[in-house]
Amino acid sequence: MTGGPPGPEAVTVGETMVVFSPDGSVPLDRAERMTVHVGGAESNVAMYLAALGHRAAWASRVGNDPFGRMVLRHVADAGVDVTGVTVDPDAPTGVYVKDPAPDGTRVHYYRAGSAASRLDPASLAGAAGARLLHLSGITPVLSGSCRALVEAALVARPLAGVTVSFDVNYRPRLWPVERAAPVLRHLADHADVVFVGLDEAWSLWRTPDPAAVRRLLPGPSVVVVKDGAVGATALAREGRVSFVPALRVPVVEPVGAGDAFAAGYLSALLRDLGPVAALRWGHLVAAHALRVPGDHAPLSPRADLDDLAGVPADRWPTVRLPDPRPEGT
Repeated sequence: MTGGPPGPEAVTVGETMVVFSPDGSVPLDRAERMTVHVGGAESNVAMYLAALGHRAAWASRVGNDPFGRMVLRHVADAGVDVTGVTVDPDAPTGVYVKDPAPDGTRVHYYRAGSAASRLDPASLAGAAGARLLHLSGITPVLSGSCRALVEAALVARPLAGVTVSFDVNYRPRLWPVERAAPVLRHLADHADVVFVGLDEAWSLWRTPDPAAVRRLLPGPSVVVVKDGAVGATALAREGRVSFVPALRVPVVEPVGAGDAFAAGYLSALLRDLGPVAALRWGHLVAAHALRVPGDHAPLSPRADLDDLAGVPADRWPTVRLPDPRPEGT
């Protein structure tokens, strides 16, 4: 007798919404046509992990509405296990709208009272037996029960043997810095792996460089500090510091690149690769996201990525991605 199919290696938990974007990147108040996408930090990570060959699952709640069905179909079509998603009969699926502007894209959220705001610690059950659980700093601001979920995963640690990663993912439009800063510092310091942008770390904690971020967060096994087009630094608890410069790539839109970076890094972690290789994988996957207007990008063939990730150090700054593939190919 054989057992059932193996469970997921990695589980992500958090809200995913339907996204409306003006065609042609015109300002929202001048838009005549809108494009519909699906976007969510944690499901983005799960989708990239699945594309990289991992057994990935996403747990959440969606409404019993067309938007909820759209979200479920989109994430499942990317090869992610969505059996841990609850369809809520009484609360809607969240929505957000992008508003392009010369100084950057603004986002308008319509998520208050969403189905995902009803997530709670019970939503972690599906991660039992996984190697990795990934959360973000978006979830704790959605509701008290969502905050309890993240607290349980990071502080109470009900999932023995599971590595917990946490992307700070500060969203100023969801909560002011004076409220967010202590909460996100507390949560991040209880994670095993932390991702944070140097810009958001400065906004939250006035930490001017990666070393200052590491001093502020002594708890994690590794803190990964991303500095946009400059590069990313991994600072291990035992003192090892690794830096890999970012790849040069034409930027269409930065939204979703942080999720892509986290997925690439975590994929390398699941494959027991070293810190430099993990940072390279983060940059490679993020570079794909930067080239598209949506929250998620199709990746180059795995063999090509393996070759690029393994180039000698002196060739890394010259790495260029293959031409982008259409979504779904």
